[in-house]
Amino acid sequence: MSMDMTSVGDTGLLDTLQHEVALFARRAEQTRLGGVGQVRNSMDRAAYLLLNRLDNEGPMGVKALAASMGIDSSTVTRQVAPLVDTGLVKRTSHPEDGRAVVLQLSPRGQARLEEVRSSRRQLMAELTHDWTPEERESFCTLLTRFNSALSARMSMQGVPAAETQQGS
Repeated sequence: MSMDMTSVGDTGLLDTLQHEVALFARRAEQTRLGGVGQVRNSMDRAAYLLLNRLDNEGPMGVKALAASMGIDSSTVTRQVAPLVDTGLVKRTSHPEDGRAVVLQLSPRGQARLEEVRSSRRQLMAELTHDWTPEERESFCTLLTRFNSALSARMSMQGVPAAETQQGS
């Protein structure tokens, strides 16, 4: 879908926007927005997104987890393996089909996820300490809208967009 830039708005503003998004992506990856204190940078993005998804949606099989995240099953299998090895995720038999495997957060995984979330909340509070509640809400609304638009565009192009889905 091509848009005439004159119908979108000022190209100078769009240039600034794309530059700021590029800077944000680089800084977010450099810091991994990992939080503060000892928890900072202690969980990679893939692990955080998988644990968060299992926490939000409950136990599920590899295929269901992959589908809910917009990635393929082999990627989920590869990313889950170290989480199982470290005891953050448990593999159990499906209650209705003992041959199928269900992934779920372990108590250790739940505690670790909450520790990382708490650290990340603290980082967000520090970065926006001089913002009004309305500014925080506005930024969150616009960032969610931006991510949704990016996710929709990627879906139209057949590209998995796990990081841009809400709840990830």
